[in-house]
Amino acid sequence: MTVTIVWFRRDLRLTDHPALWEAAQEGAVIPLYILDPHESSGAAELWWRHQSLHKLAESLAALRLPLLLRRGDPLQILQEIIDTIAVDGVAWNRRYDPRGMAQDTAIKADLQARGLSVRSFPGDCLVEPWLHHHDQQPYKVFTPFWKSLMARFSVAPALPQADLQPLAPELTQQLSSESLSSWQLLPQQPDWASRFPEFWEPGESGAHIRLHAFLEEGLLNYSKGRDFPAQPSVSRLSPYLAHGEISPRQIWQETQSHLANHPELAAQGEHFLRELGWREFSWHLLFHFPNLPDTPLRPEFADFPWQNNEKLLYAWQRGQTGYPIVDAGMRELWQSGWMHNRVRMICASFLIKDLFVDWRKGEAWFQDTLLDFDEANNSASWQWVAGSGADAAPYFRIFNPVLQSEKFDPQGDYLRRWLPELAALPDRYIHQPWMAEANILAQAKISLGVDYPLPTVDHAQARQKALDVFQNLKKKT
Repeated sequence: MTVTIVWFRRDLRLTDHPALWEAAQEGAVIPLYILDPHESSGAAELWWRHQSLHKLAESLAALRLPLLLRRGDPLQILQEIIDTIAVDGVAWNRRYDPRGMAQDTAIKADLQARGLSVRSFPGDCLVEPWLHHHDQQPYKVFTPFWKSLMARFSVAPALPQADLQPLAPELTQQLSSESLSSWQLLPQQPDWASRFPEFWEPGESGAHIRLHAFLEEGLLNYSKGRDFPAQPSVSRLSPYLAHGEISPRQIWQETQSHLANHPELAAQGEHFLRELGWREFSWHLLFHFPNLPDTPLRPEFADFPWQNNEKLLYAWQRGQTGYPIVDAGMRELWQSGWMHNRVRMICASFLIKDLFVDWRKGEAWFQDTLLDFDEANNSASWQWVAGSGADAAPYFRIFNPVLQSEKFDPQGDYLRRWLPELAALPDRYIHQPWMAEANILAQAKISLGVDYPLPTVDHAQARQKALDVFQNLKKKT
């Protein structure tokens, strides 16, 4: 009987797992997850990974298969297992980040030199990034990228769960696994993730529950409602996608199936699937521009005169800028590990164009605090807001935090949820408390500068300063 190690990475699921499916067709599989200490991981992300690995182990145990957990250098660990038991091959789903691809290439060459079969399969993109280009050049603008992808490619159907055979007892006895708890992926003291379970149910089943709930309840008003952070009109699937508990192929297939039964939702569904396209575009960019996470795609931005005031950065991180929509977003992030996309753009714009803090510092903070951290999305999105990336927002697009708040949270429901100290303010003042008369503040029991901070900067002045700097950069192009 053929025995194949299936190396799980950011694909912690049993359905639509090409490597697992193909290996199971040929014989027994040994599910393996390796915690690589050299992999860059955020603290919030590790919390989710602990939950996800626990759920995956439970699902495999129900099939009488152990999930082998090891920590260390992946090649060394694979070699140790191969030296311990009779293994015919190794299989994995491909990664598309620069470090992951380089590591996989090296491991594949080493194991093949030892006489093993090493096979890789399409990973979690709708289309693998090297297949899709324009005149041999990578796309740098989303709309032609997406139109081309839709015209030239079809999304592969999602695979069902494989029929997995239990391992022979004598084989199982030779396998030693580390305990998940020994990895200490969860925060200790303080437990800053204590509220995360209120908002999330990690794991493959949780992903499908979330998708089905969105299709039934959130899709109806998606195109407009997705901009309003107090409304339940977004899918909240991003953490599940980031950890591979659901694949983009599954989301695509389930959505198309739902639209077939509800043709009146076709426009809403197209808008939703287009958001999968932005994820796809981000991975396309990272593959073709591997320095995207730390180098401006537009070289003129390399000399941007950042001020990088640490006190202002700290105020932004803690939701203490004095601008309610920014502070609400940053506190939502800290307490739930997630932030509404519209608010992400507002918060990022404020850090870059009001506080003059380098976008890479914001990118690093999001990496550490987001449950849905995704290297491609994170870097591409920060560069988009900064104006230095592909398909970037024009340099003169500077979000006004008050106008954005008034437009997309008119009754202040989102603000009141995350900024309870402002809850008693009337709607007209909650977006800019500093404009409220003294008696209004007194009635709401708010002392500005004590209960809630005064604005850290004057937006109008910061905006003009940013425009002047960006205009000078534009002259250099």
